[in-house]
Amino acid sequence: MKDKQKFSKSVTGFVTINFVIALVVAIALFMIVIGWLKGYTLHGNEVTIPSVTGMSCEEAEIVLQGSGLYLVVVDSTFSNKAPLGTIVEQTPPAESHAKPNRPVYVVMNARTRKLIPLPELRDVSYRQAEATLRSIGLKVGDVTYEPSLYPDNVLDVRDGQASLEAGTRLPEGSSITLVIGRRQGNKMVTVPSLLGLSLSQARSTLLSAGLYTYDVEPTPETLDSYIVYRQSPVDGASLQEGATVNIMLSTDIERAITTDNARSEENFF
Repeated sequence: MKDKQKFSKSVTGFVTINFVIALVVAIALFMIVIGWLKGYTLHGNEVTIPSVTGMSCEEAEIVLQGSGLYLVVVDSTFSNKAPLGTIVEQTPPAESHAKPNRPVYVVMNARTRKLIPLPELRDVSYRQAEATLRSIGLKVGDVTYEPSLYPDNVLDVRDGQASLEAGTRLPEGSSITLVIGRRQGNKMVTVPSLLGLSLSQARSTLLSAGLYTYDVEPTPETLDSYIVYRQSPVDGASLQEGATVNIMLSTDIERAITTDNARSEENFF
């Protein structure tokens, strides 16, 4: 009986000792893992992400390395609003926070413009030519008019003074000059209202009425944001078919829709 009690105490002691040892080992392993995770995740250690938008890859890499980060280019695009070969988008955004040694993903503006073949535009209407160019990433810059038996149609396509043949490859976003046939009629037509229209819309509206307009500043590269705020003669006036309506452009929408201002100083040229 005494032997059984001694054996039972011995087993209990052995189990207790092993349990204590296992508990100590588990706690030690837990502390080691916690410490490793803190080191791996840099717990409590963050950096502020700098802005690299507008920089080249080389410039951005230097800036990010100074903050303990590194650059990853994930995509490229083309934008007329940013210099070629510069960063146009970054993730995470500037002024956010991240752990050191983390990537900053960027989208680059192409280093060179995409080349687009010029379609055949001669003998099509101005409106169709303008829509075609816009759909493929080109623009109508200057428009000139010449007397023609085919009014409102494209007579020539030019880059400056040089004619361009269909198939000529032009950088995306380029502006070209269209030579449009001009009516020489004797009947009188009514001047339409052009206020608030873009230059392209104003041209189309005048062509439909048998009238024309000279190009007025700004430059072709900035025309998309400009609208007509003054015209001469004003809408409702009568002109001989083929005559010219003068316009002035602005980016100020309020100015463009102020009729009193638009009608004042009618003969401003």
